[in-house]
Amino acid sequence: MPYRKFHAAAEALGYDVEVLGARFGASFEQVAHRLTTLARANARGIPFFLVRVDSAGNVSKRFSSGRFPFSQFGGTCPLWNLHSTFRTPGQVATQIVELPDASRWFSIARTVRRAFNPWGAPDPQFVVGLGCELKYAHRLVYARGHDLASADATPIGINCRLCERVACPQRAAPPLMHALIVDEMKRGVSPFEFDAT
Repeated sequence: MPYRKFHAAAEALGYDVEVLGARFGASFEQVAHRLTTLARANARGIPFFLVRVDSAGNVSKRFSSGRFPFSQFGGTCPLWNLHSTFRTPGQVATQIVELPDASRWFSIARTVRRAFNPWGAPDPQFVVGLGCELKYAHRLVYARGHDLASADATPIGINCRLCERVACPQRAAPPLMHALIVDEMKRGVSPFEFDAT
């Protein structure tokens, strides 16, 4: 995937990962990874981030040419479509997400498999997520049909331990930086009630 040819093709094709893979003889994951490296000053691509997760939510790859705030430890937010993508293998899912700092991102996700697997060994499956700040999304073929100006965004966190969103129905762990409020007579949406101030 030579830089100039790949960059020109990516721009012309609206960053269609599967079509780029067919053109350059590369897998979905290889193309997604290559897209995160298009940062030459005179031929800059969209500043993408990439994340790869397994079905348990473990992160095994994270790259960013932008400013996406990855967590160094732990998984990802269960409200992010990375996780639901396992239910539709081979299909690209799109989502607009909003982080607690109000930054908005456009993300795509698709399942990927290893190129080969020894006979008799479990067949591991992963999801690759690729995304960019919402302001770049109009350049993506995947954003067609989305109203980017007024679209609702799914509120997500970095991961449960670092998320400060109150009353999240998917919260799996209490936040690190806030004291829990324990009231045995009260039950909320989340099992971990805390003061977000």
